[in-house]
Amino acid sequence: MQLEILKIDGTKTGEMVELSPAVFEIQPNDQAIYEAVTAHLASERQGTHKTKTRAEVSGGGKKPWKQKHTGRARSGSIRNPVWVGGGTIFGPKPHAYVKKVNEKVKALAKRSALSYKAKDSGLMVVEDFTLDEFKTKRVADILKSLGLKEKKVLVLLPKNDKNVFLASRNMPKVFVNNAVRASVYEILNNDVVLFQKSALTALQEKLAGETK
Repeated sequence: MQLEILKIDGTKTGEMVELSPAVFEIQPNDQAIYEAVTAHLASERQGTHKTKTRAEVSGGGKKPWKQKHTGRARSGSIRNPVWVGGGTIFGPKPHAYVKKVNEKVKALAKRSALSYKAKDSGLMVVEDFTLDEFKTKRVADILKSLGLKEKKVLVLLPKNDKNVFLASRNMPKVFVNNAVRASVYEILNNDVVLFQKSALTALQEKLAGETK
């Protein structure tokens, strides 16, 4: 499969890039995709939820009333979970939701996601570009020229580019990442994956190497 490389003004460069069949034309593995996406979403959870047990609630150092002859039920502490303001039984505790996924499964999931995108015509390649300053209008103009104004777009770069990232971060439908680090969730959760030419080369080399 080949894709045409476009200029940032939307015109054609006349150059084509060959997509590796081992990366963009495999039979997608839905189970691998499921595991990778589940792990990604789990890692986004903070896991900071917490309630206080009876050992952590303030007060309760003294028995509320004597054991017998009051006409009331026995009670040893106002921190008892049955009291209002008492501790919580079996409440949530801080913990990590991290789910481990085998590296080969991650690579398979990414190739599967890219193969789905290639099949659905959700891939585009643009010449390498950078910005002299982080102006949102500059990125908006580039996407408009490429016909991507109304679409959710994942822009993949060959390396971190602070200006491109800052110029895009307040655009709700535009997401920027390093091509090698892009997650399966990001690839599938956007309408179009827009590669810079060098980013596509770097990603193909990495994923093709992981098939061996």
